[in-house]
Formats: sequence, structure tokens, C-alpha cells
Amino acid sequence: MDETLLRTLTPAVIGILGRRGADFATAEDAVQEALLEAIRVWPEDPPRDPKGWLVAVAWRKFLDLARADTSRRRREELVDLEPEPGAAPAVDDSLQLYFLCAHPALTPASAVALTLRAVGGLTTKQIAQAYLVPEATMAQRISRAKRTVSGVRLDRPGDVATVLRVLYLVFNEGYSGDLDLAAEAIRLTRQLAAAIKHEEVAGLLALMLLHHARRAARTRPDGSLVPLAEQDRSRWDTRLIAEGVDILQAALARDRLGEFQAQAAIAALHADARTAADTDWVQIVEWYDELLRCTDNPVARLNRAVAVGEADGARAGLAALSGLDPALPRYTAACAYLHERAGDRAEAARLYAAAADTAPTLPEHDHLTRQAARLNAELRSEERPLPGDTA
Repeated sequence: MDETLLRTLTPAVIGILGRRGADFATAEDAVQEALLEAIRVWPEDPPRDPKGWLVAVAWRKFLDLARADTSRRRREELVDLEPEPGAAPAVDDSLQLYFLCAHPALTPASAVALTLRAVGGLTTKQIAQAYLVPEATMAQRISRAKRTVSGVRLDRPGDVATVLRVLYLVFNEGYSGDLDLAAEAIRLTRQLAAAIKHEEVAGLLALMLLHHARRAARTRPDGSLVPLAEQDRSRWDTRLIAEGVDILQAALARDRLGEFQAQAAIAALHADARTAADTDWVQIVEWYDELLRCTDNPVARLNRAVAVGEADGARAGLAALSGLDPALPRYTAACAYLHERAGDRAEAARLYAAAADTAPTLPEHDHLTRQAARLNAELRSEERPLPGDTA
């Protein structure tokens, strides 16, 4: 059973039902039922035209759903609208669905869930497992999102920037449960890149590929984090790195720089370094300056300060941190790292422990706790008198 094929066909089938007059919420439900029917039937009786099969079954499911909620006259009109059998039209509605699911009226969490359901073709159960919430909770979230966009026409122009934000949120969820959301985000972004020639879409795809290429080296067998400088670079996926760099270079050649292209350029410089010591931190700082010209994001300023600390010394990095909000996520961890680089180990140990208390994930908490313990152990060791020392 080719589940990837089913998920790829999902947005196109929803779009076809929409053009036939189906409202988005009911069309999406009908397509989900058709997908379940395909999973049941196809292994024993695969169709010659999978897309046409899904359209036919989904349309019948839609009529069944519509009959339950509308008047007899409307039911008869929908039956009369049923088209003659034939091949499904080769029109890709994926782009319109991206814009619909990333509607500004939706919260980021709802937009992500609706995108995974309508464009990604995932079931509510899969999405709930990925976000570690009960299936009923996710079903309510998706239902509310569908009601919110129920009156939005699919042919209205959408905001690419909003779509990219949603896809980036999906990617950053990484891996949880039985669903690899990072890989799913890459698949969806590839799909979007094939539908629209846009520099920032290409930039986001490049950024995802370059980050994903380092995935195998990011954690130890026990699940603990491995900092970038300590990662085994032989485990990085050079194929993904090469693809990401090629996509980025083609986007940059169009000379319309955006924030995702700038972030991808920074990731490419890390990927290009054979060892951590070979990293071109000066150029990375320059790219952070470009990024800040695109978006004055405090997180980007924080990351730039760390890069300055690598390029110009820890004291320069600490100076670059001044003026930033100490409540910023990972601010305290960055301060701890730069203080350690500057030789202030006691202060660094204190800051690592404080950063662990507010770490957003358990692996980060454990990593920061180990850093604090390591420095404290070093300091205690230096305080002990040497054997034979009677001073």
C-alpha cells in the first residue's frame, strides 16, 4: 500500500471536489473517508487510475454526507451535478489549499494541524500522536479550523510568508510518536516549491535539507544532545547537503534575499566546514547581519551574539548580548557558553544551572545540567589541596 501516493493525491482530490461545489469542511471529510476505503480495497484490487478512483469515491462520500445535512431539493441538485465518468482533471489545487490552511484567522497550532490533515493527507490520529495530545482534542482543533475557513474561496490569493511560517513550524516539531514531522515538512515544502517559483520557498526548502542532513549526529544512543561543535561530521548526509546548497545558490542568484535564504546560507557555512575549527565565523556574522536586515528578530540577534563570540572573542559576544531581553528563550544558555569561553567558569556554571531550569525540552535540560555539573566538578577539583601540600 503506497501511503505516500495517497497523501500526495489528497490536496488534488479535495480541490476537485471544491470546484464541483463542495464546501471545504465536507470535502475534506469525504476525502478522508475515501482514503480509508482505499487502504481497505487497494491491496487486493489496485485501481488503474488512483486519482480518478479517489475522486469518484470521495464524491460519493460527499453526497452521502451532504444528504444527511441538507434538504431534499438540495440533495437532488447535487446528484444532478455528478459528472460523467472519466479521467480526473490534471489540475493541481495544492497551492490553494496551502493558502487556505495557513489562513491568518487561524492560530499557528490550528494552521499546522489543518495543513497536515488537508495537504499532508494524515489522519487525525496520526497528527494527535505526533503532538502527544488525545485524538479527541486534535479532532476538535481541526473541526474548529475547518469551520473558520469554511467560507473562504480557494481561488483567493494567499500569503506565501504565512504558508512558509506554518511549514517551518511543522519542521521544527521534528520527530515524535510514529510520525516524522521534519520529513513530512520537507515533503510538503518540496510540493510547494514545485507549484510556485519563489525565492523564499526555495530558501526554506534548502534550510530544511541542510538542518535535516545533520540529524543523525545530533543525539547520542542514550538520547542526549550533541552540540554542533562536537558532532561526528562523517555522519552528516552529504547528499542532502549538496542538494540544499544547490537549491540555495539558485535562489540567491535571483537577488531577492529573504530571511529563509539568509538562514540557509548560515546553515550552509556550518555544513561546509570540515571541522568545527574550520567554521567561517566571520562570514556567518555577516550573514546574520543580512538576516537582521530582513527581519529584526530577537532570536536572530541572540544567535548573532554567539557567532560574534566565536569570531571576535567571548567578551565581544557578551557585549553583543547587551540590550537583549534576558527572558528570551536560550538567552541564559548563550550567556553561560560565552562566560565559559571567557574563562568565567563559576559564573558559567551558575548560568548553565539557571538555564536548565527554563529549558524548553528534557534533552536540553539534561545537557545544560551536565554542563553545570562538569564546571562545578572542575572548580571543586582545583580547590582541593594536592597530595603532600601542607599549605
